[in-house]
Parts: sequence; C-alpha cells; structure tokens
Amino acid sequence: MKNFFLIFQKELRSYFNSPIAFVVITIFLIISGYFFYNIFATFSTISFQAMTNAILARQYGQLNITEMVVRPFFANISLFMLIMLPMLTMRIFSEEKKSGTIELLLTYPVKDSEVILGKFAGCMGIFTIMILLTLPCIFLIELFGEPELGVVVSGYVGLFCMGAAFISLGIFASSVTENQIVAAVVSFGFLLIFFMMGYSAGFASESIGDVLKYLSFMPHMYNSFAKGVLDTEDIMYYMLFTLFCIFLNMRSLESKRWRG
Repeated sequence: MKNFFLIFQKELRSYFNSPIAFVVITIFLIISGYFFYNIFATFSTISFQAMTNAILARQYGQLNITEMVVRPFFANISLFMLIMLPMLTMRIFSEEKKSGTIELLLTYPVKDSEVILGKFAGCMGIFTIMILLTLPCIFLIELFGEPELGVVVSGYVGLFCMGAAFISLGIFASSVTENQIVAAVVSFGFLLIFFMMGYSAGFASESIGDVLKYLSFMPHMYNSFAKGVLDTEDIMYYMLFTLFCIFLNMRSLESKRWRG
C-alpha cells in the first residue's frame, strides 16, 4: 500500500505542477456553469410566465425543478465528462513512454497493479475536485426551489461511477501509445461509441438490442441514477467496466515488460 500512496501523491502533484489540471477544471466549470445558467434561467422564466398567465399554467402543468433543472444538469455534466476526461488521462502513460521514464518506473520494486491503481486514484482525485466544484449549482437550486435530495445524491453517485469508467478506459488508451493526442482521440472515440451504442439497439434484433442497451453508458445513467434510483445492476456495470479496463491496462504493462 505504501507504493500505491507514493504513486498517488506523485500523480496528483504532477497534475498541479503543470497547467493541465487548472485548464481542464476551469474549462469544465465554465461550460457546466454556462449550461446550468441557461437551464435555470429557462425554468425561472417559465415559472414566472405560468404564475402570471393561467393559460400558460395549464399548458405547462405542474412545474418540477427536479425534472426541469436537476436531471438536465446531470445529463449535461456527463456529456462534458466525455469531452474533458480524455484530456486528463491522455498523459498518464503516454508522457512516461515518450520521456523514457516508463522503463525506470517498471524497474522499481512496485507491482503493476500498484502503478495502475495509483495513477487511476490520482486522476480520480482531480475528477472528484471537478465534480465537487459543481455543488454551488445544487445549493443555488436548493435556495430557490425544493429539489428531491434522492435524485441529487444518486445523480452524483452516477457521475462518480461513470467517471471511474471513463478514466479507466482513458488510462488504457494512454498505455498503448506514446502520443498524447492519439491517446485522447482513441479514448474519446471509444467512449463516444459506448455512450451512443444504445441508439443502435432499434436497428438490431431484440436479443442484440438488449445487449447494446446494457453496454451503453446512457441508459444506466439517465434511466436510473438521474431518476433517483440506485440500482445495484447499474453500479455493477460501471464497476465491471472499470475493472475490465484496469485488467487490460495490466496486460499492456506486462507486455511492455516482456518486450523490454
């Protein structure tokens, strides 16, 4: 465990010793804040119009801040994660390969699992900071409305599970190339495929369609976590996806050792 914590601390420091963490977090918060403002402003406008116009009130029905603000907020964040997280993971192994420090790292008396998990935990630490900095948006919603606490909690649990899956795949993409741009593009491409895979279910047979829906990221997030449902099946999906990518990463490092 000592080696794990040393690698974890080194990875966190490396993010903040370069502008990567600051740039990614800043851009993520600007985009998230901009879309949150638009969602919240739209809800406020509709609410005001419904209060002053009986016809519009009947048209809109009962306005629900959870359905109209909280759920779209989490949906937007998951989309931004799809874009921003490959930028965090692209350097993890690619930079070490290009600089030649990967050989030095592999000669240390550390296990491959400690190296991978330490780097994974370091990236998850940056991601956790990104997500926690979105909490003021939830506090603002709480100040002006009464969102359902269960949806907020399950939404953040879903974001963390999805983020772990994104990061594990990004680290694997970084481990197979020494070019950071290639690692980011490969990571984004595969994440996008898994993200949109559910849309192809309607063009396949029922059995294959069910498999595509299960493999897609979207149903697990939008049909469960974003609705306030903590289903063990969805949590297990993200956990298994993360563990599978970590397993592939270990095989990638193992092959590097054998090739020398």
